[in-house]
Amino acid sequence: MSPKSEIKSKRFRISLPATSANLGPAFDAAALAMDFYISLDAAVAQEFSIRAFGRDEEICGALPNHLILSTYREVLRSAGRAITPIALRIRNDIPIGKGCGSSAAARLAGIALANHFGRLRWSDAQIIGEASRREQHPDNASACWMGGLTVARMQTENEALVVSVRPKGKWPLLLAIPENSLSTETARRVLPAEYSRADAVFNIQNSMLLLAAFTQGRPDFLASALDDRIHQPYRAAHCPLLPALQEFRAEKGILGVALSGAGPSVLVFLDPRASLPKIRARIAAHLERAGLSAELLASTISSRGARS
Repeated sequence: MSPKSEIKSKRFRISLPATSANLGPAFDAAALAMDFYISLDAAVAQEFSIRAFGRDEEICGALPNHLILSTYREVLRSAGRAITPIALRIRNDIPIGKGCGSSAAARLAGIALANHFGRLRWSDAQIIGEASRREQHPDNASACWMGGLTVARMQTENEALVVSVRPKGKWPLLLAIPENSLSTETARRVLPAEYSRADAVFNIQNSMLLLAAFTQGRPDFLASALDDRIHQPYRAAHCPLLPALQEFRAEKGILGVALSGAGPSVLVFLDPRASLPKIRARIAAHLERAGLSAELLASTISSRGARS
């Protein structure tokens, strides 16, 4: 290895996008990437350390039980590689515990660090598969790594089957983020063990309609296609922004509303011709009347996945 290559191998940078999974009826099957990120700059060091900036910097900077570093260590240990201490500099813009794919991004970051510093030479499929196994579903992991919209399922215990879709047209988004977080475990516990055939068929139909909306550039399908009977009705009590914002789904300028991931954040799809400031003001006023509050973050579907 040349001195220049050796210096390069001692540093690693990567940026990963936030994601929104489930998208109404496509429970555990589809997700999209959004244009705000967590960025890492890592360097070989004498001991592990973290400097964190941006959103939730106290969580991002807490060394004990750090999800990125624990994943990094576990992957290297499983691969039989030496665990090289690293100094991390993290800039985070993804809300943690709010249904925006923060855990998938953290796990992918840890795997990417192990892939680099452990010289594992894993493929994209292996990286996504490992993150999906740890997440127990591949939707967020695939969208975070690939960008755009992804449809995914586990093929084997360690491998995900992923289809990457580039949505046709413009898809502006408004993400409503509450102050309180919601653990995925809590959001999973409220779901029933069984569903009726009618509810299963309803969701299959809407999932297909949703995919058609993105691939054919038919945002007018969204108001109906985002309807769901598998998870959103059961999570609404823990995610009060959802029923409040679903009242807007037929209003001018708003194409549809869905829970972001397991919640409690809510994703609002906007008409690209509408005025963002006016819609933001209307939504903020509506939430205030309902005794609710949320950060309203403008975004879009990002074609950019993980970048090193």
